[in-house]
Amino acid sequence: MNVLIDKLKEVLGAVLPITIIVLILNFTLVPIETPYLIRFLLGALLIILGLAVFLFGVDIGVTPIGNLLGSVLVRTNKLWFLGAAGLLLGFFIAIAEPDLHVLAGQVELVTSGLISKVSLLVVVSIGIGALLSLGLMRIVLNIPLHKLLTILYLIILVIGIFISPEFLAISFDASGAVTGALVVPFVLALGIGVTRPRKDSKASEEDSFGLVAIAAVGAIITVMIMGIISGIKELSGTLDATAIESASIIAPFIQQFPITFTEIVVALLPLLIVYLIVSKKAANLSRRAHRRILKGLLYTLIGLVLFLVGVNAGFMDVARLVGFKLASLESSVYVVMIGFILGLVIILAEPGVYVLTNQIEDVTSGYIKRKVVMVALCIGVGLSVALSMIRIIVPGIQLWHYLLPGYLIIILASYIVPRIFVGIAFDSGTVASGPMAATFILAFAQGAAEAIEGASVLIDGFGVIAMVTLTPLFTLQILGLLFKVKSVKGGIQEDGTPS
Repeated sequence: MNVLIDKLKEVLGAVLPITIIVLILNFTLVPIETPYLIRFLLGALLIILGLAVFLFGVDIGVTPIGNLLGSVLVRTNKLWFLGAAGLLLGFFIAIAEPDLHVLAGQVELVTSGLISKVSLLVVVSIGIGALLSLGLMRIVLNIPLHKLLTILYLIILVIGIFISPEFLAISFDASGAVTGALVVPFVLALGIGVTRPRKDSKASEEDSFGLVAIAAVGAIITVMIMGIISGIKELSGTLDATAIESASIIAPFIQQFPITFTEIVVALLPLLIVYLIVSKKAANLSRRAHRRILKGLLYTLIGLVLFLVGVNAGFMDVARLVGFKLASLESSVYVVMIGFILGLVIILAEPGVYVLTNQIEDVTSGYIKRKVVMVALCIGVGLSVALSMIRIIVPGIQLWHYLLPGYLIIILASYIVPRIFVGIAFDSGTVASGPMAATFILAFAQGAAEAIEGASVLIDGFGVIAMVTLTPLFTLQILGLLFKVKSVKGGIQEDGTPS
């Protein structure tokens, strides 16, 4: 119960600031009709309860499964088996990711069903599975992370030449969305389970980072390939941000519940089956631990359903409406300014960021303070949302104008910064693009794109998650360089120990 209360406090810190901002905007710049505002508040309540229960379930169910599977897989000493298992596990865990369900639903809505939710879920999950398999084999074969990431991003660059701007935005957003609250802890736990038996503790520590980053690339590549195979040269889509489907307060929640429940049961069932098969062969797993994991999966199911019902029935409609009304004001400064504040708030309140910053402080033996990292991340993500709003307002700016030079600089920097910071930096982008980025910020950007003349909901409304994922890579690699300089001057090695 204490752990669950702690999770509830964490989630309150993530959702409450955005809720307060919406209420302030309601009484100042963008009044919202009362029924819609009540639905937003009910949606926020369900998101808070659902996300708290979900994160609790992940802690006691999904993460232990990841550790167990990782340790079992590495004991087989068969590379092909490790690769095949990574493919299946990556697919199963990705298709259940709540943030990906939100994004896929938005893509289906905006494209009027041309890109269906199911097809996007399957394509992204295949990409995650394939690259998770590659990432696990990289650990066993001891391939340097920065070299593998260089090859993967060169592949993305080549494929990107042949796809439309719409698919470019969707592919990078899919990568940010799928590495959310379910996939990240599972993949990290799987990586730890695989690296733990290694005798070289420093190599084990370094290789425990970066697995999420490699898996995330799979989503980008497969969605891009989907764009080429589909033969769709140009997507068109629109979204009436001011039209909310039902004026009823309760009806949308009731309608969403059975649909969402069925989807999540189907998505989590394969993971349960895999666990039950493996648990029979794990002699060191006690009955108490087994029951605890099963309870964790049940909590995960309940939390996911509550979260997605709250998002789809009340939260995102108002987010789109706020973005639309702000962008419709005489001055475009408001939408950029509020975008910066929202970016600042979502990263400041993201629970995963606190885990990451504490981890960096521990790895560097307190040499780089977590407060410094937190400030850098807050400013970076705030700027990323503000830059996304500028991209919507200014017709000539496209997403690749940000992403291409950004990733080129990041890849080049990966050859200079300490190895451990390469994995930390790339994994940090996945932490930044959490539930609030995939829900409120995404819908906010779509509403703004619908309001701005000359902007496209498909091209400009998507891409904001990609930007939120990009900026932490800069900030943490810069900190890595600073740490390298300081460590040389202070006689400290790159792992934080005295030289």
